[in-house]
Formats: sequence, C-alpha cells, structure tokens
Amino acid sequence: MAVPKAIVLPLFLVLCGAALGASAYEGYLRNGNFEESPKKTDMKKTVLIGKTALPEWETTGFVEYIAGGPQPGGMFFPVAHGVHAVRLGNEATISQKLKVKPGSLYSLTFGASRTCAQEEVLRVSVPPQTGDLPLQTLYNSFGGDVYAWAFVPKTSEVTVTFHNPGVQEDPACGPLLDAVAIKELVHPEYTKGNLVKNGGFEEGPHRLVNSTQGVLLPPKQEDVTSPLPGWIIESLKAVKFIDSKHFNVPFGNAAIELVAGKESAIAQVIRTSPGQTYSLSFVVGDAKNDCHGSMMVEAFAARDTLKVSHTSVGGGHVKTASFRFKALEARTRITFFSGFYHTKKSDIGSLCGPVIDQIVVSHVA
Repeated sequence: MAVPKAIVLPLFLVLCGAALGASAYEGYLRNGNFEESPKKTDMKKTVLIGKTALPEWETTGFVEYIAGGPQPGGMFFPVAHGVHAVRLGNEATISQKLKVKPGSLYSLTFGASRTCAQEEVLRVSVPPQTGDLPLQTLYNSFGGDVYAWAFVPKTSEVTVTFHNPGVQEDPACGPLLDAVAIKELVHPEYTKGNLVKNGGFEEGPHRLVNSTQGVLLPPKQEDVTSPLPGWIIESLKAVKFIDSKHFNVPFGNAAIELVAGKESAIAQVIRTSPGQTYSLSFVVGDAKNDCHGSMMVEAFAARDTLKVSHTSVGGGHVKTASFRFKALEARTRITFFSGFYHTKKSDIGSLCGPVIDQIVVSHVA
C-alpha cells in the first residue's frame, strides 16, 4: 500500500533524527500561540466559558481570549507574538499536560505583560516547582516582554500551569500571556582549557521566532532551575539572553545583556584547587541596540575583582578583559554584574546594559 505523501516528510525526518541522534525537542506547546480560536458558543464576549473552551488548554476562573490592539474602555493590549492572547483575571489559571523525560532540563519561553494593575504577578508551575514572576518592571516601553522559566520534571507527564494569584477590584485585571514555547536544554559540559561551563552562553532557552527583544531570565528566587545552563541568575531582577540575529553578539550565536544594573547579575561556581592561581577572561561590549553611555562591568572571583569600563556609542563595539585570582577553596564563585543603570537613548522606557560573552577560566602555570 502506498504511503500518503502528507506523512512522507515527517517520517523521513524522524528516521533521520533517530539515525543521526535527534536534537532536543523545541517549539510551541499545542496551541501555544493561542491562534486556534475557541468556538463562539464557548465565549461570552471575550470571556471563556467552561474549562475546555480554549483549544488544547484547560482553564479555571476569569480567563479572556482577546485580540491585540485597542480594547473597549480605552485600553490597549500589546500582543507582540501573534494576533491573539489570553488574559488571566482574579485567581484565573490555564494549564496543559505535557509528555517529558524525567530528569531532563526544560525551559518554557513565553510572552507576558501586565495590563491594568501595577503589581501583577504571573505564577508559573510544573509540580513540585513553582515561581512567581512580578510583572511591574517593564523592560521595554511597548509591552510584550519575553521570559524563560526552567524546570526538571520528576515524572513522564507534567502539567504546565500559568496562574494569576492576585485579587483586584476589577476581576478582569491580570497578566496577558501571548505565546508559550518549550525547549529541552542540554546539560553543559566542560570544554578543553576552560573551567567554566557554557561560558559562551550558546545553550539557552527557546527564542520566539517573531520576537526581537531577547529573552528575560528571572532571578533564582523566582526560578530555582536556571534557564541558562551552568549559570545562576543571582540578582533581584532579570538578565537578558540575546541572539546574534537581532543584537550584536561578540562570539557565536548568543550572549548575556545585563539590563538592570547591580540588580542584574549572573554567577557560576567552578571547581578550583586552593592556593592555585587562575586567569579569568571575558568580553564586554554593547548590543548595538541604541544603548549609549559609560558602562561598567564588575567581575568577582574569590577575593579578587575587576571593574571594566566601556563607553558605548551604540555601535556594537567590544573589548576583552582579564585578571588573575587565587583560589581559596575547592569551589570558587565567579560573578558578573553591571555597575550602572541604562536605558535606550531614543526610548528611555526600555532598559538595556552592557553585554558579556566568552567567559574563560584557566590555570596559570
């Protein structure tokens, strides 16, 4: 019997993937961009009726299905990654079950923004892990921030849940969610001559194909499993994972932009020998994204520190810095943060900062 043409290509890709070693899964969740619309009978104006009204998702509470743009009452909802989005009102939830590999590292990527309350929070959970992302800080002036949140499942099936834990006077007030994707991340390994894992930031969360803003990585208080393998987001606010398609990246395909001054830091604990001297080198620059001014990246290792200044004119210039440190223990924490706060020259509502990349720690003979 002939094989239908519609399944020849997918079958070919599956077989090739099995033969060559299939890459980790990456892409939207089912109806992850919310473009598969509910039936008209499952809606009352914009409000979803019944827990299965939103295709592929289960909902509870006051959930709205909206189109981006001007809204009744004079509001404007930015839907940066498509046409449709969901808004989670008081105590509202959307969830979806996923098949996963227990013990593997996964990262969710999603577009999220607040709508009509100042202190809106988006709670993300994959049991037993949960995290609250405060949305009052807008990292760009036109909404549509993109976040990543990582988890390690303990079972082969998990439930991904987005929840609004707030209770506002207006029951519809709450976070806007406009796209959800997932990526299975690779646990980083050491490379020859470098004691830092993922020092070039090449392994990181999924980047939404229609997003140009980079991906915000929340601090460890909000996500104990970092979406940047090998690294701890050790700060009060997020750092930004940027790609070479939309930003100036010194090396490879990705880098980190420190977008919130001293509230935006990354760290890694590396293996060292007490009394041994090491060299720490890294690259500092700007993302060529209209971030101008006198920048400063501060690096720490054991008891040693280095401040690297960089004057940005928005041209994507970079410089290499290095210093030596003596290890005091068998584990040494290296930390990087921005000394100053910055906003874009033509858009003071959008946070930005210095870029770091290509971090290398090596033995000094």
